[in-house]
Amino acid sequence: MYRFLLTPRWWGINLFVVLAIPFCVFMGTWQLGRFEDRVQTHEEAEERPDPGSRSPAPLDELLPVSTETSGRPAVAKGTYADQFLVPGRKLDDRNGFYVLDLLRTDSGKALPVVRGWLAGSPGGTEVPPAPAGEVTVTGDLQASENSGTSGVDLGGGLPEGQLGMISAASLVNLVPYDVYDAWVTLPEPEAGGTGGAMKPVPAAAAQGSGLDLKAFQNLGYTGEWFVFAGFVLFMWFRLVRREAEAARDIQLGLAADAD
Repeated sequence: MYRFLLTPRWWGINLFVVLAIPFCVFMGTWQLGRFEDRVQTHEEAEERPDPGSRSPAPLDELLPVSTETSGRPAVAKGTYADQFLVPGRKLDDRNGFYVLDLLRTDSGKALPVVRGWLAGSPGGTEVPPAPAGEVTVTGDLQASENSGTSGVDLGGGLPEGQLGMISAASLVNLVPYDVYDAWVTLPEPEAGGTGGAMKPVPAAAAQGSGLDLKAFQNLGYTGEWFVFAGFVLFMWFRLVRREAEAARDIQLGLAADAD
């Protein structure tokens, strides 16, 4: 009754099943491993001390920005140069913009410094001037923003002096000097009251250090691959059963085309 399993057509079906099930199990296991890695990274980040509570360190010692150095207080010395306003940024559920100044350091590179946040829109709110002369800045280190960062404006067409995304790539064509691939946010208003009207911008957690949507996507994909493996096996058994029943009916003369 089951000799049909040795026919060329069924050899193809059997080969597909033999290859598909291990592949689905492998992919499901891989996705589960990705989810477990993200959980472990999140747990390690939770166990580490708050980056902002650690001792400040020179900027160059903390670069490039990683999940361990993101949020660490970084120290840089230089003179403020160009200023940009970053619109469309929320703080405490209020609309406003960041005030970003480029700090020209002794190395020749400039460090983007978010001096604070102001409510309203650029052009309609007075911006406190940056301190003059050489200053020493201590700010929480942040990685350059990208297209996945909340609040960035990728549409372009912003007025002169405004910036949609805080990154070296977006600044390289706006200033005639090199820019660090990182930025810092001042945790407190500047001394002397020049930035007193601005609110400090809290440092954001490093990307990939928490249980974000991607982690649960990995978990969902795990279930999908295992379900697909079970579906392949179920369909194989169903096809075998239907073929066996048809062969039995033919043997018993019950099939319409038994002759």
